[in-house]
Amino acid sequence: MKRTNPPFRADHVGSLLRPKTLLQARDDAKNGRIAAEQLRQLEDDAIRDVVRLQEDVGLQGITDGEFRRASWHMDFLYQIGGVTKVQDNISVKFHNEKGDIEFTPAALRVNGKLRLDKCIFGDHFEYLKSITKGTPKLTIPSPSMMHYRGGRAAIDQAIYPTLDGFWTDLGAAYADEIEALGKLGCTYLQLDDTSLAYLNDPTQREYVNRLGGDGEHQHLVYIRLINSALAKKPAGMTVCTHMCRGNFRSSWVASGGYDHVAEALFNQLEVDGFFLEYDDARSGGFEPLRFVPKGKFVVLGLVTTKRGTLEQKDELKRRIEQAAKFVPLDQLCLSPQCGFSSTLEGNALSVEEEIAKLALIVETAREVWG
Repeated sequence: MKRTNPPFRADHVGSLLRPKTLLQARDDAKNGRIAAEQLRQLEDDAIRDVVRLQEDVGLQGITDGEFRRASWHMDFLYQIGGVTKVQDNISVKFHNEKGDIEFTPAALRVNGKLRLDKCIFGDHFEYLKSITKGTPKLTIPSPSMMHYRGGRAAIDQAIYPTLDGFWTDLGAAYADEIEALGKLGCTYLQLDDTSLAYLNDPTQREYVNRLGGDGEHQHLVYIRLINSALAKKPAGMTVCTHMCRGNFRSSWVASGGYDHVAEALFNQLEVDGFFLEYDDARSGGFEPLRFVPKGKFVVLGLVTTKRGTLEQKDELKRRIEQAAKFVPLDQLCLSPQCGFSSTLEGNALSVEEEIAKLALIVETAREVWG
């Protein structure tokens, strides 16, 4: 039952805690104290180290930790042709046990026809591929995030009088990106999508209504969009989607099980696997997994990245057994519920705790699946 193709029995979402030296280097580059070439070299060195960390732990799918990014999604979205970074900050309220914190990333505006001008993160992937003995995995935001970060108001009506052309061009730009990544040798791609998890929360569906969308049915629009993005997916490339309810400095945005989206999500979205957040009660039960068809994989995000406390192996096995009542064990894998550092700030745990969690995932997977 061991898998040689992704998703792997022991896997992870992508981002990893940045070393302090890299955080300092990014600040130095931002303030003109070091040149961009120096930052690139320091990034190369840090990525080489974090690749070795993953390989030493026993992971098969290897990422660059997203070390060249400040944010898991905005760094990518800004590079799509027709998109401009604007100073109107987005305000997103995150929650944790101690209260609320506000995340205010810069916003985007679609003021030109959407297109792919170059392969985004292609150079990131090529470097990763050159230094790992494992399967290099690239993570990029799902195309739905372009809409979820501003809605109709962020799309110039002179360019797209209706959203039909917006959806068509956005899907085509992503299809070109996925085709280009395939030509570089990418065989494992992850589309990170908070929207499909957020939409299980009634308050988020109301948020989509305020954006000018249709909260009750927006997941169906996004599923069609993502499928159009997969139109040029090369043979031999595995594409998975990852869904969570927010991950910023150990805090979260939305709540709710997968019930609202599950049937359409699992049966209509043309990806190979689903990384699903399942580290606490906010994600609901495993019952929605009954809709997962044969041939699709579910990577259970049972290990939290929000706290350093290490999970108990027996508890992880018990929860895997519970999930296997709804989808066959052979279609299941194990991972953290999200990245350890979706933004450069990272979550509230140490590198040592991060390593222990990754090692626990590998050890548990070996004992469950062999």
